[in-house]
Amino acid sequence: MSGIYIHIPFCKQACHYCDFHFSTSMKKKDEMVLALVKELQMRKTEFKDEVVETIYFGGGTPSILTIDEIRFLIDAVYENYAVAENPEITLEANPDDLLNERIIELSKTPINRLSIGIQSFFEEDLVMMNRAHNSAEAQKCLEEATKYFDNISLDLIYGIPGMSNQKWKQNIETALSFGIPHISSYALTVEPKTALNKLIQTGKIAKPKDEVAEAHFQILVETLENNDFIHYELSNFGKENYFSKNNSAYWLGKKYIGIGPSAHSYDGISRSWNVSNNSIYLKSLEENKLPNEIEILSKSDRYNEYVMTGLRTIWGVSLDRIEQEFGKDYLDYLQKLSRKFINDDLLFIDEKILKPTPKGKFLTDGIASDLFYLDLK
Repeated sequence: MSGIYIHIPFCKQACHYCDFHFSTSMKKKDEMVLALVKELQMRKTEFKDEVVETIYFGGGTPSILTIDEIRFLIDAVYENYAVAENPEITLEANPDDLLNERIIELSKTPINRLSIGIQSFFEEDLVMMNRAHNSAEAQKCLEEATKYFDNISLDLIYGIPGMSNQKWKQNIETALSFGIPHISSYALTVEPKTALNKLIQTGKIAKPKDEVAEAHFQILVETLENNDFIHYELSNFGKENYFSKNNSAYWLGKKYIGIGPSAHSYDGISRSWNVSNNSIYLKSLEENKLPNEIEILSKSDRYNEYVMTGLRTIWGVSLDRIEQEFGKDYLDYLQKLSRKFINDDLLFIDEKILKPTPKGKFLTDGIASDLFYLDLK
């Protein structure tokens, strides 16, 4: 199973918390779509022995594309790659782009999964985050989208300054009221080069508190699990048969190609990433050059990545796989370092699978970094 990720590097406006690569100028959108197709064509040999089971439009804001542009890009994948019979094809979308007519148009394309950036159903939160949509648009788009799409995911952000536990519960309950089968939810994080960071430094917005985020996380897990959602990855909850196939492939170490500025790729041995600059990306493709850097992953890099992704998921870290792929030294190292977290009831081993306990889930990323194998040569 392999996937193709297509990065659409444009947004109507910049959300205060976002540090992804995008431009608010649409001047080069037409040129960019042609360049994305060209990169797809140039890289088809990388997947000559692979079957593509997922196509994911991320960004940025992919829903700013026209229907014709979406079809054009999907057609380019089919023309250059072997695609599974019923691939999962996801479009990230913002509520303000999902008017009723637009949803109907999308339902007639090969897109079969929508990932909608709701973030919050409260107006004051959306204004603070500088989202392009309002609360009414968030609810209206879900009312309409659920009429035409069965497979829908929505994003919610927790740990927002000033958000009480009760308000957070209301956000979750509102999401559940639409019968959505998948929810991705993330803590509000403050990235260095964002408007949010500047607003916090100048005292205009309070700094998010870890204890608030942790309380919201526990409420999220409990509420969704009580509503038949499976907490299959640290930030992702899906009903049975509605896990994101695209994202699950990342966490399970499957191969994927990232198309577009800033997009990453992985082939099991190396990782590559495209330049995070629209102009340089376009110029490189015009010159028939791939605008990327490649890193060959060492054994310890691959071990560390498996520990990080494995602990975040319900599949955990297989001790047998550690020994088979990396050797007994790595297994002994992992068992030695994990002992402390097992004793503190943050990790446990079940049938030779290392997993976080309910108490340890919120701390997963920090625990994983403490288990990393460090090359001290």
